[in-house]
Amino acid sequence: MSLLVDTSVWSLALRRDAEQGEPQVAVLRAALLGAQQVFTTGLVLQELLQGFSGPKARDALIERFAALALLQPDRGDHIDAADLRNRCRRKGVQVGTIDALLIQLCRRYELTLLTTDRDFEAARRHVDFGLWQAA
Repeated sequence: MSLLVDTSVWSLALRRDAEQGEPQVAVLRAALLGAQQVFTTGLVLQELLQGFSGPKARDALIERFAALALLQPDRGDHIDAADLRNRCRRKGVQVGTIDALLIQLCRRYELTLLTTDRDFEAARRHVDFGLWQAA
């Protein structure tokens, strides 16, 4: 299983003062040790950088993420993300713009989304994509 890791999981994993009890953090750590391939995209990196302060934290994060495979959405991904977001909205489910793009990237590259955000569970009822779930 190859993973696309959402900002919610990275935020928990990178916090020094956070409780590390979330199973998603354990899955991420195992994946980074070679259990699975981990992917990211520029929007996740951007969201994380916006949450950190100071140049040392910024530089450390950029360095860590340089080792990950970076997915570059193309025009078709944005079009498909808009379509799936609209499909969910017609069913009464609100999906954010970035979340819709993450779902689309999972669909295109056959990845499993690792997230703590339960909004993706609602979207999955209307859009088929890989979503990690605790065993």
